[in-house]
Amino acid sequence: MTMTSPNPPSSWRAAQTFLARQDMKLGRWREKSLHRRNLHDNAPVVGSERVHVSMTTHGKRIETVYLAIESIANGESLPARLILWLDDPRLFADLPDSLRRLRDRGLEICLTQNFGPHTKYYPYLLGTDSLDVPLVTADDDVLYGRWWLRGLIGAWRQNRAVVNCYRAHVVQVEKGVIQPYRTWGHCTSTVPSYRHFATGVSGCIYPSALLQQVKTKGDTFAQVCPRADDIWLHVNALRHGFAIRQILRQPLNFPGVLDTQDVGLFRSNTVSGNDEQVCSTYTSEDIAHIDLFDGTSAAAFVRSGECLS
Repeated sequence: MTMTSPNPPSSWRAAQTFLARQDMKLGRWREKSLHRRNLHDNAPVVGSERVHVSMTTHGKRIETVYLAIESIANGESLPARLILWLDDPRLFADLPDSLRRLRDRGLEICLTQNFGPHTKYYPYLLGTDSLDVPLVTADDDVLYGRWWLRGLIGAWRQNRAVVNCYRAHVVQVEKGVIQPYRTWGHCTSTVPSYRHFATGVSGCIYPSALLQQVKTKGDTFAQVCPRADDIWLHVNALRHGFAIRQILRQPLNFPGVLDTQDVGLFRSNTVSGNDEQVCSTYTSEDIAHIDLFDGTSAAAFVRSGECLS
C-alpha cells in the first residue's frame, strides 16, 4: 500500500486555522482579564517615567479603546502622562464608563480637532509648550505586553539620536524612485538607517528634538499625506538627521483587540493610499538621502552635528 502525504495547501490552511483559533482564545482571555482590571483596579495608570504616551480613537472603537489603555497601564513601566485624544464632541461629552474609570486613575482625555491619523500625536505637539521628554505613540486596537514601554524607554536611553520602534519596513528605492509600499520588506536589523520606516502600530518613541522640528511644520501634512502619519514622521526624521532603529532583529506584532480590524486605514493605505502619499511627500532630495545613507553613514551624519533641511 502506497502512503500519500496530505495535500500541502490543505494542511497549511488547517494549521493556519488552528493557530488563528488559538490566538483568538488567548486574545479573548486577555481581554477578559483587562476588562476585570478596568472594573475593579484603582491603581494609577501613570507613574514616574519621564516619557509621555499619546493615542487617539474614533467611532465605535471608543467602546474598546480602554483595553489597549489597560494593557499599557498594566505595564512594568508607567509614563508620566497617558493621553487619549478625541475629535468628536459628542463622544467626549458622553464617555463610556470604562473611560471614566480610567480618567479617575490618571488618564487624560482631551478634545481636539480631527487631524485624521495625525491626531495620535499632533494635538500633543500643539498643546505642549516645553517638548523636553520623548513621546511614545500607541494604537487604540492593540494589546501591548507588560514590558512594552520599558523596552521603548530602554532603547531610547541607549540611543537618543534615533527613532526607536518595535516594527519597521525597509524602503525600496530603485533608480531614484521609491518602489510600491507592498514591496517594502520587513526590517531584520537593529542598525539605524534612513531606509527603515517605523510603523506606529507596535509603538515608537520619538526624541524631543525631533518633536520640536515636527511642530514647526504645523499641519502641512494635510497637503501631502493626510491619511499617513507614519510617512510624515519618517520624512521629518529623515530631513532632520534621525535614523530609524528597530529595537530587535525581528519586527514585533502585538495582538490586536478582537473585532476592531475592520475599521481603520491599513486596508486602503496598503493597496494604494500609501503609494499616492509617498509620491506627494518625499522629494528627490529625500530619496537621494534614503538611497545614499546606510546605518553607519546615518550615525556619522548625526554625530557631525548637521541636520537635513
